[in-house]
Amino acid sequence: MSTYAIRIFGDPILRQRATEVANIDGRLVSLADDMIETMYEAPGVGLAATQIGIDKRLFVYDVGDGPQVIVNPEITESRGEWDFEEGCLSVPGLHWNIVRPKEVHLRGVDLDGNEVSMDADEYLARVFQHELDHLNGVLLLERLDADTHRQAMKTLRSRVLSGAGFSTPRPEEPAL
Repeated sequence: MSTYAIRIFGDPILRQRATEVANIDGRLVSLADDMIETMYEAPGVGLAATQIGIDKRLFVYDVGDGPQVIVNPEITESRGEWDFEEGCLSVPGLHWNIVRPKEVHLRGVDLDGNEVSMDADEYLARVFQHELDHLNGVLLLERLDADTHRQAMKTLRSRVLSGAGFSTPRPEEPAL
């Protein structure tokens, strides 16, 4: 297995909608294994293929029950609201409170080609939404209210202009 570099804010692939996976083969399984290793090393609880520069609709996650892989995911239902502090491996070191639906229904396929259909709430629902956003070319910055977004962009620009770059998340604070 090998780990990938995680693409960060400013990389154009993070703004592109990923392409559907046409077939599941050994290369895709190997990619998923490498993504899981990359996610753990970051550390994170989720990682979308676009975050490592791969144009495929695939994400991995682990919220404490072991690593899982979802291919061609889609959220078919959502309800409620939940405000929670959210970070991102592609915008390291920064966190914001973001309101997202509290409950979702996710559909997709696993690495054996079996259909996956599950309900999720709160944290797991947030992980699904966050990773699916990545596959749709949406960063969490776009989920911020106008004032917070302006401040976030100002912070990001100042980091880039000052050469400070991005800090990495602390191990006790895994990002999505």
